[in-house]
Amino acid sequence: MIGITLPDGSVKSVEAGTTPMDVAKSISEGLARNVISATYNDTTVEVTTPLTTDGSLTLHTWNDDAGKKAFWHSSAHILAQALEELYPGIKLWVGPAIERGFYYDVDLPEGQVISDKDFKTIENKMLEIARGKHDFKMREVSKADALAYYQGKNEYKVDLIEGLEDGEITFCDHSSFTDLCRGGHIPNTGIVKAVKILNVAGAYFKGDENEKQLTRVYGISFPKQKELTAYLELLEEAKKRDHRKLGKELELFTFSQRVGQGLPLWLPKGAALRERLESFLKAAQKKAGYQTVMSPHIGNKDLYVTSGHFAKYGEDSFQTIQTPHEGEEFMLKPMNCPHHCEMYKAKPWSYKELPVRYAEFGTVYRYEQSGELHGLTRVRGFTQDDAHIFCTPDQLNDEFMKVIDLVLYVFGSLGFEDFKSQVSIRDMSKPEKYIGDPEVWEKAEQAIINAAEQKGLDYVVEEGEAAFYGPKLDFMVKDALGRSWQLGTIQVDYNLPERFDLTYKGSDNESHRPVMIHRAPFGSLERFVAILLEHTGGNFPLWLMPEQVSILSLSEKYENYAQKVLNLLENSEIRALVDNRNETIGRKIREAEMKKIPYMIIVGEQEEKDGTIAVRKHSEGDMGTMKVEDFAAIIENDIKSTIKEFNV
Repeated sequence: MIGITLPDGSVKSVEAGTTPMDVAKSISEGLARNVISATYNDTTVEVTTPLTTDGSLTLHTWNDDAGKKAFWHSSAHILAQALEELYPGIKLWVGPAIERGFYYDVDLPEGQVISDKDFKTIENKMLEIARGKHDFKMREVSKADALAYYQGKNEYKVDLIEGLEDGEITFCDHSSFTDLCRGGHIPNTGIVKAVKILNVAGAYFKGDENEKQLTRVYGISFPKQKELTAYLELLEEAKKRDHRKLGKELELFTFSQRVGQGLPLWLPKGAALRERLESFLKAAQKKAGYQTVMSPHIGNKDLYVTSGHFAKYGEDSFQTIQTPHEGEEFMLKPMNCPHHCEMYKAKPWSYKELPVRYAEFGTVYRYEQSGELHGLTRVRGFTQDDAHIFCTPDQLNDEFMKVIDLVLYVFGSLGFEDFKSQVSIRDMSKPEKYIGDPEVWEKAEQAIINAAEQKGLDYVVEEGEAAFYGPKLDFMVKDALGRSWQLGTIQVDYNLPERFDLTYKGSDNESHRPVMIHRAPFGSLERFVAILLEHTGGNFPLWLMPEQVSILSLSEKYENYAQKVLNLLENSEIRALVDNRNETIGRKIREAEMKKIPYMIIVGEQEEKDGTIAVRKHSEGDMGTMKVEDFAAIIENDIKSTIKEFNV
């Protein structure tokens, strides 16, 4: 007999060889009907896998992330079989599940391509295979047999197998199809009821642009047709909210091939938006005791060698800059933290002076491959809302709590209410991966967990996800379309203080190493604006809108009154503009709506006579006639309800 521990802590005593599906059936028939995958002792297994040792079992359905991963991984196998049948001679490489759906990288026979006109044929073939209800069956294969199976037929699979150890190689069979696979499937193909091929793209073998470019086929699948229909509707909405489209329509930013790929140009409205975001965070940081610093856009190569960033980002950095002085090399800075370490080191510190909090909106540069660039979310030059806190180990808990407060303030003021957190800690079984005293690590990890608990965060603890230099807390935000984005990281760092030999004089009059905290609530302004654009659909919180009010005069006779209204609004620090073009009022309203201007004020003969304004709200319509001061009060209350005062 073996003991199976379930997520609620209960233990089932079962015969060795019992499968996860057997366990599901022993709990309820309803659960057994819905279970599609399982995790045993942190390893993904099939529901038919015999369990032979004591362990912890989690059963997965379509409704959880692990279940979806198994569903989409299995769907990738179905896609691969469909492609093999439709394109004889095709060579398969890899086909993983991704956050939403799956893909398969393939090398098509000479002269053949896959385009959107082929999508329906591929979908039909996939559904035909799925309807066969073929079981997914895993089997172990020796390295010699695995190589023999693919030798001379598929060099991509051979390359994968050569990197594996004998005894860890498995094949997955379903129908007449076989694939190299480590496991993690649904019971059979029949569970897949709806599929959609989304797009095709180029993808280099091993991600190396010096290797052959393969074809990547993206797809998604569901257990019900209505779920696919809902997803496709969501995709259409996402297209409308694409930040590249909205950024152009709202005149926020642009790109120029002449300037260079991945280097955004911020237009006046976009620059004003950025400035307001910066001012918003700077005001909160000032209250929280941060000091503003500035560092240059370049640094000596030795600075980044010392910090370790040259080793980490060297391949993703721009080439070093040679100077007339022989042997002198500079780099466009990939990170701000090395500069801040040198600032801290510029003077001796006492424990009485800590914590020291340096903050900078610093622009950094990394050479992203051209195929990876995407609007503002993947660029080559971006500005981080970087701050680094140097504190004693005893101050770590309090400082971490204060940073969480700041992150939550940013999220709340910008409408991100749905988020989860992840505490990333060491892999206890591999202490050699990490630097620093284990006791200090334990204290830091507990400080993060305590802070998350005390702040009531919805969090999970992930062992082995910490960086080698310290544990961290990540915030995963869901946008209006239900997509998850990583926004805001708080990182504990024991590495850089060691590398830069940073010290402070303790109460014992001895030198001690400070703990360093990295934090960036926005992450980067570019990526944050992109996410905010897609989350709001361009309808930013009122306090952030480049133009809050458009004043529309019925004719040129009322332009003077429109100007008077503008002056009154500007006196109340309301951002407004007068649209005095010789156009119909209907067209002016439509265009203001398209520009997502929150409020429209219409002025004509009656308004001028009464000293009033007629007000319309974006997407809602007429609000009636009122005095300018009453309207200004509405704006003020609207802003106050969104952006509250930051309290330390």
